[in-house]
Amino acid sequence: MKALVALILLVQLPIHKAVPAAPPAPLGCDDPESEAAAEVAVNYINGHSHHGYKFALNRIEDIHVVPQGPNKDIIFLELDLLETKCPILSPTPLANCTVRSFAEHAVEGDCDVKLQKVDGILSVIASKCHSHADSSEDILKVCPDCPLLARMNDTEVLETVSAALNDYNSKTTDSYLRLLEIGRAKIQYHPGHVVVTEFAVGATNCSAEEAKANVGACQLLPEDQSNFGFCTAVMVKAPSQDLQVDCQLYGHQVPAPDIPLLSWPGVTYTHPGQDTSAGLAPSAVGVTNHNLGIFHNNPVASESSSSEILRSMLSAKPVAKRAVAEAAQHDKVPRPVGFVPPPPPCPGRIRHFDI
Repeated sequence: MKALVALILLVQLPIHKAVPAAPPAPLGCDDPESEAAAEVAVNYINGHSHHGYKFALNRIEDIHVVPQGPNKDIIFLELDLLETKCPILSPTPLANCTVRSFAEHAVEGDCDVKLQKVDGILSVIASKCHSHADSSEDILKVCPDCPLLARMNDTEVLETVSAALNDYNSKTTDSYLRLLEIGRAKIQYHPGHVVVTEFAVGATNCSAEEAKANVGACQLLPEDQSNFGFCTAVMVKAPSQDLQVDCQLYGHQVPAPDIPLLSWPGVTYTHPGQDTSAGLAPSAVGVTNHNLGIFHNNPVASESSSSEILRSMLSAKPVAKRAVAEAAQHDKVPRPVGFVPPPPPCPGRIRHFDI
């Protein structure tokens, strides 16, 4: 009997089920964790860009985190970037690079990046980017007299670069410089006719004096001695004529282990014996700016399928849109007088200017 009573009492005891832990609150675009992921992403993008200039973060458009198990998350980022004045070859840290102003005909980059976070360590799995210059109409509304970006294969641009490089090589006592690529150019017609160009160069195995005898024999220095640099040239064509050239060599730099020399900016299409006098990658012919056309998968990361990043990003975006819609519905609830609603979690703040 005592056993039966004990059994009845046991059955009547409340049953406590394990309550699953609440999912973590979604990250906002300006949260420190989001900005840390964006920093890793931007460094990765600049490290794998082969042409043009470094890009800086302007805004985190969206972030979506997918838990993958204990201490592992997959993170999807949508980033807005802006072109800086630092050539991609420059050793200047990105933090010290000045973003090109709106009036200088800014160039914007749009990137989708997939990262993984394992035991607190962030790494990029894949990235997809493209870039474009702001429209001429937008620039002229703000600055009617500002010169616009010119096509990099414009005849006047090519003539200015050639004249500038010849002028520099005729005066230097150091290595003969060869053109790697044209970075950007502008042509101004009023009040004077002026052509402004920027271009990347590389030191060769010839002195400037030796090059006079046989310039065709001058090749870029080998990988263990490579020395790249950057030049700016201003040619005044009217009302008077003048040429000003300034070149800076960066000295030998050791590339990252996963970025061989022939994948460095401006060197991807420079092979022994190939004429680079035009200074144009095939993708740069007829355009005004180098496209940040990166579609890169990290072979070191565990999930590197290019199709996977596209599928995952497409599936993540409707989830983000639903969250925005739910937040909008939530905001319709009556609030006390003086209540200031918090800012939406995404998109984040603009660091420089909207384009």
